Amino acid sequence: MNPDAVALGAPSVLPRIVAVGFKRINKMLQELAPLFANRATVDVLDMGFEQAVARVREMHLHRPIDVVVAAGSNGGYLRQHLDTPVVLVKVGGFDVLQALAMARRVSTRIGLVTYEGMAPDLTSLGDLLDLDLVQQTYRTEEEAHLCVKAMHAQGVSVLVGPGLVADLADQMGLTGIFLYSINAVSEALEDAVEVARASRIEGAKRERLNTILAQLSDGVIAVDRHERIETLNPAMAHWLGIEPGAWLGRKLSDVCPDLSLLSTLRLGVQDIEKIERIKGKAIIANRMPIIEQGVLTGAVLSCQDPISIQRVDRHIRTRIKPNAPGTRYELSQFLGSSPAVEYIQQTALSCARSHASVLLMGESGTGKELIAQGIHMASDRRDMPFIPVNCAAVSETLLESELFGYEDGAFTGARRGGKIGLFEAAHNGSLFLDEIGEMPVALQARLLRVLQEREVLRVGATEPTPVNVRVIAATHQDLMGQVDRGLFRLDLYHRLNILRLDVPPLRDRADDITLIAAALHSKLCHRLSLEPSATQPLLSALVTQSSGYAWPGNVRELENIIERMLAYAVHPTHQAAMDADQARIFLQRVAPELFGSPNQASPQRAPRLKALQAQAEQAEIRAVLAACGGDKAQASQRLGISRTTLWRKLKGES
Repeated sequence: MNPDAVALGAPSVLPRIVAVGFKRINKMLQELAPLFANRATVDVLDMGFEQAVARVREMHLHRPIDVVVAAGSNGGYLRQHLDTPVVLVKVGGFDVLQALAMARRVSTRIGLVTYEGMAPDLTSLGDLLDLDLVQQTYRTEEEAHLCVKAMHAQGVSVLVGPGLVADLADQMGLTGIFLYSINAVSEALEDAVEVARASRIEGAKRERLNTILAQLSDGVIAVDRHERIETLNPAMAHWLGIEPGAWLGRKLSDVCPDLSLLSTLRLGVQDIEKIERIKGKAIIANRMPIIEQGVLTGAVLSCQDPISIQRVDRHIRTRIKPNAPGTRYELSQFLGSSPAVEYIQQTALSCARSHASVLLMGESGTGKELIAQGIHMASDRRDMPFIPVNCAAVSETLLESELFGYEDGAFTGARRGGKIGLFEAAHNGSLFLDEIGEMPVALQARLLRVLQEREVLRVGATEPTPVNVRVIAATHQDLMGQVDRGLFRLDLYHRLNILRLDVPPLRDRADDITLIAAALHSKLCHRLSLEPSATQPLLSALVTQSSGYAWPGNVRELENIIERMLAYAVHPTHQAAMDADQARIFLQRVAPELFGSPNQASPQRAPRLKALQAQAEQAEIRAVLAACGGDKAQASQRLGISRTTLWRKLKGES
């Protein structure tokens, strides 16, 4: 085995050489074949012309043949009729002189009959060697017969030539001298081994290149300098709707004028990122010349799918510069020990294992977004984007472009180059549609199509973009009531309501208030740099008083009241430890709504409670402002409100 062939990645099976020749040359081939056994498999055929062509083709079907070796007219015929490379046995000057020397021993009148192109005109050599040399050439077996007959008629008694000529001379009673030497035949076999080796190395490189091209999602066509197709990968064949080998060897402009590379071959310059339509599909075409050692040898066309490029661009933007807040919550942060909370957590985990749409139903402030983020974080999409959008906070026109994106020039004021929508930004992740009941009916139809077809059509676009997005929707409204009033599509409701989760209000899980309030108290104390133990009496008073309150704002309202309570408690006059009665009085002053009727403050008491709350706020604000020396920026920071809110409350506005 040739170690160089293995090192260069060529197949380990030895090259196969078929040597073709009659009688004399056949005998030489038989003698030399065993000497090449460690470098090639050499099969010797004692036949020629049509019979040899048929036999070689038959052998090639069973096991590929790398090279054929032959001589004279037989070799020329095989070259014309076989696709396999044919190495001819060459006649050297020494071979000619040696044959002529042998012929001169018989007669000084010698005929030299060779295959056309085998040997130059040697008639002038006759004078030099004191020979009467007659030279003729032939192209076919029939012409060889005519040449030998003509020589015989001219009185030539000895003929020098290939095996065919020497045999014909013997048959006519003349002396035939075989032109080829054993060395010439051996050199032809050596050449055949090298041709096979080089061909295999080139074939291995070509196979590797084709394997690489086959893995590309881009379509690729390569042509030679005459624009004949040399390579066409499966992606391109798929786009064109043809078999990969159907166009090989044909001129590209003939089979598909739209993809022509004639201009590239003529000018030798590249033409990249040109948008074209092929077979009704938009592509991005790149045409580039192939320059080898300074010579233009061909051109290559690569085609890309614009949708794939958009998707890659979206992935880059999503991963490198996320334009949406990440997830902050997991399901374990939905606090409580009640059966309702346990059911919510178990059901949400079941939702996380599915890819179906989820509909979260519940009053405002119950923690629907926390559950949505928790479902995302517990799913196999946790490493992909979680994009929230409030359908009630954006106008219909703006919401459409935000959700679905838009193309360049889609409307006046559109960003140059267009913009991807939130569906595309959430590809492979989750899109949280909060307040879905507030979505305009016109957009509901577009949302339904995205959910059904898994593709989004940008505003102003003509081709959709496939997306893989898990939709989690939330609402505090009765969607079926909205359907009855014509404000919500029934088909969209059923598409969203695959996995449903009803989030209970805080009043229905009163046993969880203590745990939730303690967690919120700890978080807010950390934010305000307070020692939790200093305000513990206030927290205890709040928990005690909450038993008679309906919590219409749910957990959000509970958090707001705790933050208000702690903000007011920051004032120096309240730094001393409070007892239970003092804490209750303070709580009543800053959160009077907790001290109304068991379920809801009555209409008659509501204005009075509001007035008391306003008075308490005014007193606390002015006390903090005085402690800060009138510095409104410092006072607003201590109170945990903005300067605008501080200014408004000082004016007595609610």
